[in-house]
Amino acid sequence: MVALRLFISTGEVSGDLQGSLLIAALFRQAQQLGIELEVFALGGDRMAAAGATLLANTIGISSIGIWEALPYVWPTWRLQQKIARQIRETPLDAAILIDYIGPNIGWGGRLPKSHPNIPIFYYIAPQEWVWSFGEGKTTQLVGFSNRIFAIFPGEAKYYRERGAAVSFVGHPLIDELQNRPDRAMARAQLGLQDQERAIALYPASRPQELKFLLPTVLAAAQQLYTELPNLRFFVPLSQEQFRATIEQAAQDLSLPLQVVSGETTRLVQAAADLAIAKSGTVNLEIGLQGVPQVVIYRVGAVTAWIARHILRFSIPFMSPVNLVNMEAIVPELLQDEANPDRIAAEAKAILLDPERQAGIQAGYGRMRQSLGEPGVCDRAAKEILISVLKQQSSIDTTD
Repeated sequence: MVALRLFISTGEVSGDLQGSLLIAALFRQAQQLGIELEVFALGGDRMAAAGATLLANTIGISSIGIWEALPYVWPTWRLQQKIARQIRETPLDAAILIDYIGPNIGWGGRLPKSHPNIPIFYYIAPQEWVWSFGEGKTTQLVGFSNRIFAIFPGEAKYYRERGAAVSFVGHPLIDELQNRPDRAMARAQLGLQDQERAIALYPASRPQELKFLLPTVLAAAQQLYTELPNLRFFVPLSQEQFRATIEQAAQDLSLPLQVVSGETTRLVQAAADLAIAKSGTVNLEIGLQGVPQVVIYRVGAVTAWIARHILRFSIPFMSPVNLVNMEAIVPELLQDEANPDRIAAEAKAILLDPERQAGIQAGYGRMRQSLGEPGVCDRAAKEILISVLKQQSSIDTTD
């Protein structure tokens, strides 16, 4: 039996999710191809549960922004240096990089020096195709990547136009649709009455977001609670360590809500009538479940000022839901617009307007059509493994 050793690097909650889905598919495809597989990874608990040997947990050292990222620069660099020494001494057959632009650009430059013959695959390339400040990182990424596996049509087009070998595989969350709970069953399990409307709040997947988003989200929820009857609020946790902070903040506002984790998070998503969510992969999860949502994001004042006045930062959309077809399917409230009054007003408008809800559902339908067919992770995994085997075969023949 052929034995392969893979290295996978990612960070953040969404990277851990996508990494875990790909790892599970890699093991499935390896079994079908008669390959013995060993996976070493930088990621999180989900990837470890999927079968990877976790070299370090990178989920707690991620950040968006300029000023906000500074506290994480040194810990991330030290971790990368430590793992680099370990990886240099580990025979590898391929590397798979998932999003996580700063550290993974570093790995893309480092790995060919210590492992000159291994192919490097980029699965879910960084969203340079949306908000790049220049071509520098894109040029680096295209230069070291043997193949990019794109999950958005726009991502595939952007990197292909810049000379990359690209496979559009579709979005991995399409695969997860097959396992989503039924709405009626989910509402029953959560104890929701027919007249009650469930509001799902997604304020944070990074520590910084507890500071910049949590108070705003809860203040908006408090407004809704006082203005509309029969609302039930749920906060599905992205990280268990956030529970105490969220519960205390809700208690300070006298806002009744239920913080949930594990499988209950899936029930909440299936049962929800509306979500108020930070921008990120969770927007796609919500959209694929068919739940209307208001998307928000805020960063610190210093970062916002630099982005506006020095970097001239401008993007068409921020939420992945709107980025798929470059279409305003759901409302986005960014920075100053992401205030409790505006968020509550948008949420009320959706909850009370069936036509608005129908428009969002129609947009979700178009979005789904653009995200590919089920079997995403297995398609990517099979192509990766076959590419590695072909590369090894060509090297053996040359030798």
